[in-house]
Amino acid sequence: GSEETPGRRFSAKIEMAATVILEPAGRCLWDEPVRIASKAPYDLWCSPGTGPFPGIIDVFGSGGGLCEYRASLLARHGFAVLALTYFRSEDLPEYLNDVHLEYFEEAIDFMLQHPKVKGPSVGLLGFSKGGNLCLSMASFLKGITATVLINACVANMIAPLHYKDKIIPNLGNDPGKHTITESGLLNFMDIWNNPLEEPNHQSLIPLEKAQGPFLFTVGMDDHNWKSEFYAHIASGQLQAHGKDRPQIIYYLGTGHYIDPAYFPLCRAFVHALLGQAIFSGGEPKAHARAR
Repeated sequence: GSEETPGRRFSAKIEMAATVILEPAGRCLWDEPVRIASKAPYDLWCSPGTGPFPGIIDVFGSGGGLCEYRASLLARHGFAVLALTYFRSEDLPEYLNDVHLEYFEEAIDFMLQHPKVKGPSVGLLGFSKGGNLCLSMASFLKGITATVLINACVANMIAPLHYKDKIIPNLGNDPGKHTITESGLLNFMDIWNNPLEEPNHQSLIPLEKAQGPFLFTVGMDDHNWKSEFYAHIASGQLQAHGKDRPQIIYYLGTGHYIDPAYFPLCRAFVHALLGQAIFSGGEPKAHARAR
């Protein structure tokens, strides 16, 4: 090849169209929902207007803290949404050592007594450990019309669950069963005990006591835990007690984090409590299609 000529200039002709087409812009994803209440631990979002609106309680996972983006988005679509945190926020515990369901019962009462919320019941939306808690709420508490789960476990996870005189132990695990990906990420999918085996069945949440229907959203490439297996357990458990089978939506190539449309794929994350990088799964194209 020839040697490069230093300092050589290039020129190009640039033309612009003489016509400008103006079209109405679509509504922004974050378009002006109204925060109605922002007093810990309640953060209620509503659409502009007098309402009342159908109510939803939105609960996130074991990273803790307050996550509002899903509540804000749903509020823009005609719902009153309570973004509910349960640890690592203001006056709440820093670590998830125990969970008392009375705390969530108070949140339901708050929603049903609020003038912006249309009763006589609310829906639940939960992701990961938050989905696990929503299953418990639907099973033990009143005022729940329907429950939507995103990669949730049918057994109580991480910390013992208390409600009145009942205690549901958390499902055991064996950290030694973790694997490490080629990029050095921890894969926890196989560390959790089988909730159908003794004595792990004591951690199963009694879904058959719930009054409303369930919708399970399952990422088939979830590497945090076996979401598909847990959804199948839930279906069998409900049908064994004469209840309708839940609706289960399977998303091929989709990982643990299933966020609203246009969010970036989260294939790995640093867990807020563990401080380690965790592999959560998901293939870019399939994950985007699912969202």
